[in-house]
Amino acid sequence: MDLEGLASVFSNRTSRKSASRTDSDNMADGEGYRNPTEVQMSQLVLPCHTNQRGELSVGQLLKWIDATACLSAERHAGCPCVTASMDDIYFEHTISVGQVVNIKAKVNRAFNSSMEVGIQVVSEDLCSEKQWCVCKALATFVAHRELSKVKLKPTVPRTEEEKTEHSVAAERRRMRLVYADTIKDLLANCVIQDDLESRDCSHMVPAEKTRVESVELVLPPHANHQGNTFGGQIMAWMENVATIAASRLCRAHPTLKTIEMFHFRGPSQVGDRLVLKAIVNNAFKHSMEVGVCVEAYRQEAETHRRHINSAFMTFVVLGADDQPQMLPWIRPQPGDGERRYREASARKKIRLDRKYIVSCKQAEMPLSVPWDPSNQVYLSYNNVSSLKMLVAKDNWVLSSESNQVRLYTLEEDKFLSFHMEMLVHVDTAQAFLLLSDLRRRPEWDKHCRSVELVQQVDEDDAIYHVISPALGGDPKPQDFIILASRRKPCDTGEPYVIALRSVTLPTHRETPEYRRGETVCSGFCFWREGDQLTKVSYYNQATPGVLKYVTTNVTGLSSEFYTTFKACEHFLLDNRNDLAPSLQTL
Repeated sequence: MDLEGLASVFSNRTSRKSASRTDSDNMADGEGYRNPTEVQMSQLVLPCHTNQRGELSVGQLLKWIDATACLSAERHAGCPCVTASMDDIYFEHTISVGQVVNIKAKVNRAFNSSMEVGIQVVSEDLCSEKQWCVCKALATFVAHRELSKVKLKPTVPRTEEEKTEHSVAAERRRMRLVYADTIKDLLANCVIQDDLESRDCSHMVPAEKTRVESVELVLPPHANHQGNTFGGQIMAWMENVATIAASRLCRAHPTLKTIEMFHFRGPSQVGDRLVLKAIVNNAFKHSMEVGVCVEAYRQEAETHRRHINSAFMTFVVLGADDQPQMLPWIRPQPGDGERRYREASARKKIRLDRKYIVSCKQAEMPLSVPWDPSNQVYLSYNNVSSLKMLVAKDNWVLSSESNQVRLYTLEEDKFLSFHMEMLVHVDTAQAFLLLSDLRRRPEWDKHCRSVELVQQVDEDDAIYHVISPALGGDPKPQDFIILASRRKPCDTGEPYVIALRSVTLPTHRETPEYRRGETVCSGFCFWREGDQLTKVSYYNQATPGVLKYVTTNVTGLSSEFYTTFKACEHFLLDNRNDLAPSLQTL
């Protein structure tokens, strides 16, 4: 039965919405609802805002983005806030003079003293009424009060979109906190290929010719009411020197396409002198990476300079057809120049991983993504965030209920998903630990013939080789290479999570003995419902290989789902006393 046929089956069934969806959620979806932290800014692009091509300067756009996001953060915090970091920004479109820039920002989630702010930038042509998405950004702001420590109130998500962003924000925060170490480890362990020795040096531009140094005096208009320099102003100055460095390589007017995730290492105040340094680290075929460093000092006699920020920006040169043009090669200086050259190649690989693993939509991802040490952080992030986004959907339909086990379904785009739920009289942390180890799954799931631990990546991530019996009339058993990522709750009321998705490993290629299966998004969530009482939920986004099996169970023609889930309950009850020492680590 295909998805269209299944849709007709569901349309004739009596459907009931999930009981967890409240009336306030329905009100939230109405036209009258607006997030209390949402701030909007609209700016008409004037000639004074543009560059040589008559397009809005990215530096000016960054100032507007930062100001809008800061106002949203301060609306939630009720006190002054400063920019702590900015995630990757990909600029999809330029904005011309005379067009309008519409910026919308809202707090996705508040932690102890920091909060994640989501920003969306749209350009509008007043004559044609057309609109284009320019970029999306995520910024972290820290609440700052001079006389007392700030403890932020939690945000309360109401719409499906807010619930999704709130849930995934915790995973993004986890990735930011390990970002610096991740980059350091990758650069230390990756073998970076380069062709410096084989290139024709007569057609190369010395990197030193692109070096730029500029100083800026921080004045009151550059700072907030507490005297701290606006993060957007610093980013604008950085973009300026980076553009000059890029222009010296290409002898043209470059276009900024990407700003890599960066952190502000410390504040600067009115009266500071900021020294901005930029240089082209590497030039690829159609793009170049420019590194920018910002240092601050107070008086001219000072010898010590404070490191404020470093960032990496990617530029291209667009031709008359708006296509990237070929760039000249760069010849790095021996020593640090060659180090920056090689590191730029590694960062390009990492940027691509982040863009196509972290930023892309679930439907745009291949089912199995190659796993290697350079993308393990981002695959783990995608694994957990995909499951959390599936959980946050508010249009789950209760399809059937049997023996205190509920089966929900969700039809969306090209995917059919199902969700099973039950209450088990076991401690939540115990249930989480018991089901975290996939090697024990054959004890309760007859669809798993054997499970082998291939690699324990870290404390929270492991890769398994799973062998399942043949399904239906298929003569071959199936095997899967599964990345299992587990997460403990960040806040009270949040679930424990075990996320599962397929990856590919060069050491475990497909063999004639098995038919290689794939899972794009599945896993468990565990909610504490009381003392020794846990709500166990299993989610699965069906892939074509198991769709017929799933629809057979969903439409009531088979009871295997219920039988397997009840076997899981018995497994948890029978083994709940086995993990007392392990629970002390949770």
